[in-house]
Amino acid sequence: MPLAKPYLDIPGTTIFDAEQSRKGYWLNQFCMSLMNADNRARFKADERAYLDEWPMTEAQKQAVLARDLNAAIAAGGNIYYLAKIGATDGKSFQQMAASMTGMTEEEYREMMLSGGRSIEGNRVIGEDGSAQAHRQPQGSGKSKWDGRDR
Repeated sequence: MPLAKPYLDIPGTTIFDAEQSRKGYWLNQFCMSLMNADNRARFKADERAYLDEWPMTEAQKQAVLARDLNAAIAAGGNIYYLAKIGATDGKSFQQMAASMTGMTEEEYREMMLSGGRSIEGNRVIGEDGSAQAHRQPQGSGKSKWDGRDR
């Protein structure tokens, strides 16, 4: 039985806890495999074939193929492991983070240099009647950092 998680009301945030760790074990192991140059080459040569060597869920594989980091996190991925996919694609962490927010890299950089997002309406769901009360499921957005020719 899952424990009560009072932190579930943080808008747009998935906490990487023990449950997420179990859910994403094979996804994160796949990501770590990309630290090996031979594995990166195999993945880049035929992404689907390489993913099919791992006992991941279809949703996890689709998140990787779409480079949808929000969906990968919702499926148990840890951003520090998922960064290996970005590195394999030649993307910076800043580019990856921007894709998760729906901003361009430049917009994201400027937001962060300006102190980040306002905390108003972003502390807990429903705070001050905020629009955050109707939380969007993670992984529902389109990735903007893919940019690869298929």
